[in-house]
Amino acid sequence: MHPRLYTHPACLRHAPGPGHPESPTRLQAVLDALDQDRFAALDRIEAPRATRAQLERVHTPALIDRIHAATPTEGHVHLDADTAMSPDSLEAALRAAGAICAAVDAVLDGTATRAFCAVRPPGHHATRDTAMGFCLFNNVAVGAAHALARGLKRVAIVDFDVHHGNGTQDIFWSDSRVLYASTHQSPLFPDTGAAEETGVGNIVNAPLPPAASSFEFREICRHVVLPAVERFRPQLVLISAGFDAHYLDPLANLNLGAPDYDWITRELVDIAHRHARGRVISSLEGGYSPTALRQSTAAHVAALID
Repeated sequence: MHPRLYTHPACLRHAPGPGHPESPTRLQAVLDALDQDRFAALDRIEAPRATRAQLERVHTPALIDRIHAATPTEGHVHLDADTAMSPDSLEAALRAAGAICAAVDAVLDGTATRAFCAVRPPGHHATRDTAMGFCLFNNVAVGAAHALARGLKRVAIVDFDVHHGNGTQDIFWSDSRVLYASTHQSPLFPDTGAAEETGVGNIVNAPLPPAASSFEFREICRHVVLPAVERFRPQLVLISAGFDAHYLDPLANLNLGAPDYDWITRELVDIAHRHARGRVISSLEGGYSPTALRQSTAAHVAALID
């Protein structure tokens, strides 16, 4: 079985506006990295749209209606100071969430074991009822809920974006079937993710101080995040793959490099081999340096598919 790459042209057309850090150049850098010969084995699949039913597993009908209604015919509409929509944004958001659902179907049906979803807008800040932090729908949460609807009992989400995934935490706060484990810089937007935030024992937050190094990241993963995922014995591992903890990223202040993304990905794949039949699905979240995105995506996806 070949690993899969899910993406869609609409994800490149989503345009929050001039000067916005969540620009189409982000995804183009990711796709450029995956055009290398070593990724030729990836089956490249056009992401389908998420269905209303898939979205409503994690989002309120009011939020879904609000995003549909806000979609402009031209120009831009701001949902908040950071989160904007252009005419193609709704289509991009539906494809981004649909990509993970399609990947879940592929790994559960046995047609693939690993997948990377090269999509935008990102998702992990979107809560049940609020679009925020550049995010419209919570892509990974939609995928996790889809996996539960397909019959899985334990789904782990590991989020190494530099910003805490407050939306994913909010959605699964009381759902013991989902483990949410996050490393992130603190303090930093959205000012959530303290170690004391534990849900029903299914939330594991591992905050890092500004200027934390590769060594500190790996230590907190070795002693907090990875043991928690191991104990959970997930049947599927989902990754919120933000690459903005890279030292080149302009929006934060951690000091990771591409080798760190290689390392954490291989650790998660090892856990998936022990408990989840090797099943791992990753989806792009943040990352705002094109150079860092190219380097980090290549390292991450190579580790994912080896």
